[in-house]
Amino acid sequence: MLDVLIYLFEIYIHSEIEIFIDYDKLENDLLDIGFQKKDIYNAFNWLKKLADYQNELTVSVPLLSEKFPVRIYTKAESQRLNIDCKGFLLFLEQLQVLNLDTREIVIERIMALDIEEFDLEELKWVVLMVLFNIPNCVDAYRRLEDLLFNFNKTFILH
Repeated sequence: MLDVLIYLFEIYIHSEIEIFIDYDKLENDLLDIGFQKKDIYNAFNWLKKLADYQNELTVSVPLLSEKFPVRIYTKAESQRLNIDCKGFLLFLEQLQVLNLDTREIVIERIMALDIEEFDLEELKWVVLMVLFNIPNCVDAYRRLEDLLFNFNKTFILH
């Protein structure tokens, strides 16, 4: 299912065309590419739930002086998200790419996927999809995109 989501995200982000989607045609196209019907159906439901957040959420980024509460992960979340993923989420909070609301949406969307254990690359895709779909997160999306694509140029690790 994540492969379907990533494929859709790459295709529609790069085209930057606002269109009405014919889901039957899109489903047929995805089937022709080789995706499984169950994965396509689950991906469409996942995206629908993500789109529902657009109407429910007013995003505000806390000031640097405000302290972020520590996130305690449930057992299921800890099994799905390894230490690298949890560290990356904390890193994004500290950079104010994610706030408390968007972090919780990311975790909820991760838990909705049918993947036992996430790796860091998969997490990055989910965060990009969430930020792209949440109103008022354009700046956070751009900062994350810049961070991901210019990481090696910006940070030198010894």
